[in-house]
Amino acid sequence: MSNLTATIASTTSDDLHVLRQILTSVDVDSCPNRYNFHMHTVCSDGKLTPIALMEQAVSIGLQAFAITDHHSLAGFELAKAWLEDWRWRHPMPLNNRPSIAQPGLAHPRLFTGIEITALLADTEVHILGYGFVPHHDALAPYLQGYGARSTLQPAGPVIAAIQRAGGLAVLAHPARYRLPLTDLIAEVASLGIDGVEAYYAYTNPETWSPCPIHTPLICDLAHRYGLLTTCGTDTHGRNLLRRL
Repeated sequence: MSNLTATIASTTSDDLHVLRQILTSVDVDSCPNRYNFHMHTVCSDGKLTPIALMEQAVSIGLQAFAITDHHSLAGFELAKAWLEDWRWRHPMPLNNRPSIAQPGLAHPRLFTGIEITALLADTEVHILGYGFVPHHDALAPYLQGYGARSTLQPAGPVIAAIQRAGGLAVLAHPARYRLPLTDLIAEVASLGIDGVEAYYAYTNPETWSPCPIHTPLICDLAHRYGLLTTCGTDTHGRNLLRRL
């Protein structure tokens, strides 16, 4: 293994460890002001530029988040460059160790993210990927860009590709599909998925809050199958605190 490959592998492993810790602590109060793991930019079907998204994320005070553009990492890469410059301009005091557990002391943490369309039980679903190595060979078939015409792949290979790239695979908004979420979650659990998006505002309320009907059921199913739970606004508009 080359020094560069070893460094990338080590960094990704550290990111994944931190991400797992965060996801085990996600609850009804986590989103949209502390964590947000579902946001879109103009690089897919959102209205915010990556820079505008980052400026808003910092203004809100998000501690950890991910840009999950459809089949594209272009928004993540621009956001990452902006965040690196922001960190250089906002150095932390030497006695402050970065820690997600210490709000206000750590720099905001941007994880790699993507949303991939796949087929599950003859139903079109969306699989979210987090914490993976960008542009890993395993993900190449799914990085053709938003709007590109391609044959949908089964969810199993998509989940496996995200995991081979060192990331976590999550079923997005389980209650938005035509099949019962109980069936879908059981199916993706059998495929080895890592988690489900549990905290989601299906009706797009004026003040964001996770659905009181679906969230408890999804959390119960996640617990039954040993899955992680995530949260996100699924922002497509200009306000990270809402979906549209």
